[in-house]
Amino acid sequence: MTLRKGEKMTISIQEHMAIDVCPGPIKPIKQISDYFPRFPRGLPAAVGRSSALRSAVSQPSVSPAEAPREEDEDVDHLFGAYGTTPAEQPAKHQAPEEVVDPEGYESDDCTTLGTLDFSLLYDQENNALHCTINKAKGLKPMDHNGLADPYVKLHLLPGASKANKLRTKTLHNTLNPTWNETLTYYGITDEDMIRKTLRISVCDEDKFRHNEFIGETRIPLKKLKPNQTKNFSICLEKQLPIDKTEDKSLEERGRILISLKYSSQKQGLLVGIIRCAHLAAMDANGYSDPYVKTYLKPDEDKKSKHKTAVKKKTLNPEFNEEFCYEIKHGDLAKKTLEVTVWDYDIGKSNDFIGGVVLGINAKGERLKHWFDCLKNKDKKIERWHTLTNELPGAVLSD
Repeated sequence: MTLRKGEKMTISIQEHMAIDVCPGPIKPIKQISDYFPRFPRGLPAAVGRSSALRSAVSQPSVSPAEAPREEDEDVDHLFGAYGTTPAEQPAKHQAPEEVVDPEGYESDDCTTLGTLDFSLLYDQENNALHCTINKAKGLKPMDHNGLADPYVKLHLLPGASKANKLRTKTLHNTLNPTWNETLTYYGITDEDMIRKTLRISVCDEDKFRHNEFIGETRIPLKKLKPNQTKNFSICLEKQLPIDKTEDKSLEERGRILISLKYSSQKQGLLVGIIRCAHLAAMDANGYSDPYVKTYLKPDEDKKSKHKTAVKKKTLNPEFNEEFCYEIKHGDLAKKTLEVTVWDYDIGKSNDFIGGVVLGINAKGERLKHWFDCLKNKDKKIERWHTLTNELPGAVLSD
């Protein structure tokens, strides 16, 4: 179409839409990273910054003779950061070495699961491990309101988890709970401090579903020194698998505190059943109804049986009962004391929880306890012993 001088070109709406809709071939949009050079991973920060700035800024025109020399300088500069010793590199290109403090390093688990502050104390004289749970910070939100209802569980590994589980109270609607609770394991021996590990788990209580796991940490007890409190502030970790390969033939079923004394006045052996700790749960409610039986064997007349009262719905019963076996001191060396713990059931046979045998044929602490009793007349000697699910040579029937 020919336009006269002074006339404006008119465009129909169809032509206008066609121009807007079909502007021509579509070119890819540049990414912001296209404007910055890519360097090998681990390039020193000083080199990366200077090279990036030099590439981003438009360079003035140079003669063909000068261009290769600048490229050579850049290549030498880049490879010099890797291939030369610190003495050969120019001072301005040396980057300070970063030293990571393992104690202060925050992992992904630390930032997402939270941290836990607690302290541990091994009371060697009283065979007790005191675990003080202070507070947690920055816990992972577990509920729809962005908060959690946290509590802390303790387990001693290896061992039956139900038998030695302790827990704090639950604090509601918080990601930064403060408990300041002390939970105590009784009957902890020096041997336990060498081979056992304390597992500390933080969980979220849920009334309508199963409680949810947040994070955990594990402390080998051999890290603790007797009678010295050690403080910890540790990042929680994801749940770790529990070693299932441990020998189950002599599974631990709890602890029992027994006192022995040969009384010259009564001409007999006084056996005290003081208390049990962390017994295995035998009932559906997660508890047991424990009682203790003692025998002095061999027992031809079957008159040596003594039995404590039943303590209802507990895994940590206190009995404080004492039995007397009339026997000459010289005959004790030929005898064996068998102590068994049972769970009382109505309408069916009682369940065996665990037992221990003291005598001249025993080993370790069991032998030492018996020997100390024979050696020290009229002196009461108390010792904690581990209950196992098997007693060699014993007939386990109630």
